[in-house]
Amino acid sequence: MKIDLTGRTAIIVGGSGGLGEAMAHTISGAGANIALVGRNQAKLDKVAGDLKGKGGTVETFTADMTSESDVKRLAGQVNAKFKNPQILINSAGINIRKSVTDFTLKEFQSVVDSSLVTTFLACNAFVPGMKGTGYGRIINLASMMAHISLPNRTAYSGGKAGLLGFTKSLALELAMEGITANTISPGPFHTEMNLPVINDPEANKLFLSKLPVGRWGKVEEIGGLVCYLCSDLAGFITGTDIIIDGGWTAA
Repeated sequence: MKIDLTGRTAIIVGGSGGLGEAMAHTISGAGANIALVGRNQAKLDKVAGDLKGKGGTVETFTADMTSESDVKRLAGQVNAKFKNPQILINSAGINIRKSVTDFTLKEFQSVVDSSLVTTFLACNAFVPGMKGTGYGRIINLASMMAHISLPNRTAYSGGKAGLLGFTKSLALELAMEGITANTISPGPFHTEMNLPVINDPEANKLFLSKLPVGRWGKVEEIGGLVCYLCSDLAGFITGTDIIIDGGWTAA
């Protein structure tokens, strides 16, 4: 069944690369307008150019998603262009790999805030425009590291685990509005964030040894799942997490 998102607008926070970029391509291909949000205008312009080259409707916006004032400014700009977008995808996030005894408080907070605070501020700004329409889709990118973990991931796992709880509560708040809220927990995808592991032969070998499928995930493989969750077909799915990790957490 072909999923048609024509007439919908999707805000993709963290849409300038990696999984966010892949999701933008799939959702745009299903007919949705795209509001790409990131910090790097050059990267945003490249993704936007690719989408427009395929016939997509896209606008780019820069913002510091950890700043309340900047997110409010962003909401005003996005709403002026698209008028109350109905799909919100929170794909921002950074990772610092350090021992808990080596982290500074500022570093730790920056990792947690990049997942949890950015998602709160985005929902705070854009959910009001979804209410009263009978339809809305919120997808927050968690991680398999919210379910299992590795050494030196205290900040990243902590922030992503918090995102699971946040999304469950949000789903209950919005259920009667026809707005769904779910998380997706990606496993090891071949993205820029994972290059420190991919480019380390020993670490890469360890990762692949734990992956039943024996390879890193391709960013394109997450797009179909996100597109389905945005569709009318997924209106009964809310408050849950979907792990897409090549079988890592099943082993």
